[in-house]
Amino acid sequence: MAVPKRKSSRMQRRQRKAANRYEGVQATFCPNCSAPAAPHRVCASCGCYGGKQIINVEA
Repeated sequence: MAVPKRKSSRMQRRQRKAANRYEGVQATFCPNCSAPAAPHRVCASCGCYGGKQIINVEA
């Protein structure tokens, strides 16, 4: 039976187990039009970011 040669550190253990806790990017809502939008991205429905009109979106 294989036995580890050295004790694995706390950081190695935590990094290995962190992948199981990752839930993905959480959806946020645009403050201008209340449509779901990815965080730190221009809203696809209205074209606003940070309260400013960035791109023109045809309705």
